[in-house]
Amino acid sequence: MSKTNRNVYETLRSRIEDAVRAAMAKGALPEGDLPAFVLEEPADRSHGDIATNVAMAGARVFRMAPAKAAAIILESLDLEGTYIEKHEIAGPGFINFFLSKNYFAAVLREIETDGDRYGESSYGKGEKVMVEFVSANPTGPMHLGNARGGALGDCLAAVMDKAGYEVYREFYVNDAGNQIEKFANSLEARYLQKYDSTAAFPEDGYQGEDITERAEEFAAIHGDSYVGRDSAERRQALVDYALPLNIERMQRDMAKYKIEFDRWFMESTLHENGEVKAIVETLREKGLIYEQDGALWYKNKQICTEILLAQGKSQDYIDKLELKDDVLIRKNGNPTYFAADIAYHKNKFDRGFEKLIDVWGADHHGHVMRLKGAMNAIGYDGDKLDILLMQLVRLMRDGKPVKMSKRTGKAIQLADLLEEVPVDSARFIFNTREANTQMDFDLDLAIQQDSQNPVYYVQYAHARICSILRNIEEVGIRVRSCTDDELTLLTAPEETELIHLLSAFDSEIIAAARDYDPTKVTKYVTNVATGFHKFYNACRVKVDDESLMQARLSLCIAVKTVIKNVLDMFKITCPERM
Repeated sequence: MSKTNRNVYETLRSRIEDAVRAAMAKGALPEGDLPAFVLEEPADRSHGDIATNVAMAGARVFRMAPAKAAAIILESLDLEGTYIEKHEIAGPGFINFFLSKNYFAAVLREIETDGDRYGESSYGKGEKVMVEFVSANPTGPMHLGNARGGALGDCLAAVMDKAGYEVYREFYVNDAGNQIEKFANSLEARYLQKYDSTAAFPEDGYQGEDITERAEEFAAIHGDSYVGRDSAERRQALVDYALPLNIERMQRDMAKYKIEFDRWFMESTLHENGEVKAIVETLREKGLIYEQDGALWYKNKQICTEILLAQGKSQDYIDKLELKDDVLIRKNGNPTYFAADIAYHKNKFDRGFEKLIDVWGADHHGHVMRLKGAMNAIGYDGDKLDILLMQLVRLMRDGKPVKMSKRTGKAIQLADLLEEVPVDSARFIFNTREANTQMDFDLDLAIQQDSQNPVYYVQYAHARICSILRNIEEVGIRVRSCTDDELTLLTAPEETELIHLLSAFDSEIIAAARDYDPTKVTKYVTNVATGFHKFYNACRVKVDDESLMQARLSLCIAVKTVIKNVLDMFKITCPERM
């Protein structure tokens, strides 16, 4: 809620508490503890702007019918100097409050004063938060899951920043371990096949055409000079050539997608500086490692069982999960991905981050508990690590699933999507569905330039306001700041409802940050656009009454400010003409 709105709620709560105490002191209510009550917006605005259940919540203390208690509380309630205009008792004992015209004027004044800072809050209290997202495997192109994860992760970081957290964005590059070994073997096979068609390709190799393309590029530079060399030397040369190019491609795709990371963190650094080895030794010292079949195993089952028992889960429930231990060091001496992951998250905490948020695909759900448990096992707080699981995306065209790119005839990649769909549409539409829901991304809708396209609908509201302001100025009318009395002229239901929406901006951002759900803000700004269109259709802006016209122009500018603040926050174009 806006500062004005927050002040109303805080003041009203304090005055209600004072009224209850005063009624008790007079003997009108029995002495007792103050009841825990709520203040909330009624679903139906005709029932008031704010409602409280204080009389019903205190029924046990008051020992009387809630409606009677409500009347007694109102007798002692002092609303002098507040934005409350009137009140009434409703239903079984609710007290409904109605806001004055001065309240709506104060909200618009606050938006005018705060401008592009409107919506910011100190909710996060400067807590240092790391949001790690996308983190695609660099052995191949980025896919549609990365497109959704990129939009969700970047916009989550944005709302957390707006809500008062100190936010850091990071991309974790898996440039070490088993997948790089597989990458090297695949490149080597394709390179050798260029000179010997009978050269074998590994069964578990990467089959993508990008592997062949990189091998051919390498051959174009070096010819067959690496054919007769040692296999290890050949594989290393191929990786040293191909991996930086793949990472550069990912960075270009992210830049085109308007995503800037504070750091691209290389997994290889964890191996080079000994952090992975140190993690293994730490777990060994804690008695959480054992050797079996030549490999080193982490006692994941023990740790996760302890966590679940502490949460009150039954042993029967735990047994059904079929928890298993995890390999940390393979018998060939290579650390597993999990070993590096523990070291990486320890590294994050050691850099001073107080909260870690990872955006993962839903197929990683089994990894969540074991990683949080591993944090506890090495002496950190696993509850400070939160993992947002993201469901699959299905591309649709003409109502049917699409798997191949029209341009290349290959599986659709992030780069293909961004060639076909405007970045604004992709970022906005991916943020219209919560991460935990499967999503159909409609390619036809994403390129439409009409109100059916959700981002166009919101952008059009902003452009429409810009057009109104231009037209007003073109006929010689100066748009000016209104007096408070002029702003109180906004009394039409469409006007007050729109101002109610505007006042909720920072509440929506806080809720989005708290719930790790930036789609709340996307839905909110869509509702603001809808509210504006309703207002514009019901209330003529250019009227003969100059004061009313200026007040309505001020409302238009306030809507324009809020829409722009949302779109700027989400790195979406905010056009003045469409």
